Amino acid sequence: MATERTARAETARKPRFWSAAASAAALPVAPVYGAFLSYFAYHPPRKPYHRTPADLGLDSTDVRVPLDGGGRRGLHVWLCPGDPERVVVMGHGLGLSKSASLTQARLLNEAGYTVALFDHRNHGRSSGDRACWGMSERHTDDVIAVVRHMRSLEEYASARIAVYGFSISTFPSLYMLRKAADCPVDAVVFDSGPALDLQPLFRNFVAAGGLPVPGPLRTGVSGRVLGRVFSALATAMLQVSWPPPVSGAYEDTPMLFLAGDDDRIIPAAGVRALAERYPLAEVHVLAGAGHLAGVKTEPETYAETVLGFLRRTLKG
Repeated sequence: MATERTARAETARKPRFWSAAASAAALPVAPVYGAFLSYFAYHPPRKPYHRTPADLGLDSTDVRVPLDGGGRRGLHVWLCPGDPERVVVMGHGLGLSKSASLTQARLLNEAGYTVALFDHRNHGRSSGDRACWGMSERHTDDVIAVVRHMRSLEEYASARIAVYGFSISTFPSLYMLRKAADCPVDAVVFDSGPALDLQPLFRNFVAAGGLPVPGPLRTGVSGRVLGRVFSALATAMLQVSWPPPVSGAYEDTPMLFLAGDDDRIIPAAGVRALAERYPLAEVHVLAGAGHLAGVKTEPETYAETVLGFLRRTLKG
């Protein structure tokens, strides 16, 4: 038996040895690849929509919202009409598209809300943007552009509007309240974010396999160096003062934070730490839910929580 245990231990050590050796050999590449990933994260390859509003039985029209005061650059929106007095503007997670938010859109539209789902720049069918600095302001401008567009339409001019962010889009959805004087909203819903600290988010995103990383760069010394470089540069590219101050619209805008207690990318503790700063924030932690998985893991609780919050905050 002792001989068998020794043989098993030797067998287990060999893969670890070769993995560590490969990681050490790849060390010179790790910081370069980490820098590449920091750009790649904000400029991912476009993915085709895996479903459309029609696939979920939703009526919709395609809308183009101009960026930067007009021109050819713009955001692509699916507008699903409902009550013109209650509108929800919805984003999506990093590297995804608005098609990833259709389950929540159907939930809201069936409850009577008008829903405007949009692709952030560099995602879906929205325009590209090669910039690598000021990404926070750019993504925030995306949210603001759609809200302003909805308010510019006669049908929705007097609507009460909520913004609904997912994962990375929760950060600009919160940051936009700095401009509430020019672009007011009545409530904000956050699914799987945001959190108090930024750099752990990016390290966790890599660790969870959210970005393409070759095997030797995933673990060991190369993995640690890549993670540090990527998280530092990806945070720097945001050029953001975080967290937002507790003043102005941050004091009087109702906020709903939905977090999963099994979220490895943006853990519930970080979400709660941020939400506790704001007086009208509510936090709901969904049992057994991973990142962006609450609507699947706890569908009834998720629906009751979101619809209850919007009924209270978007009522006339």
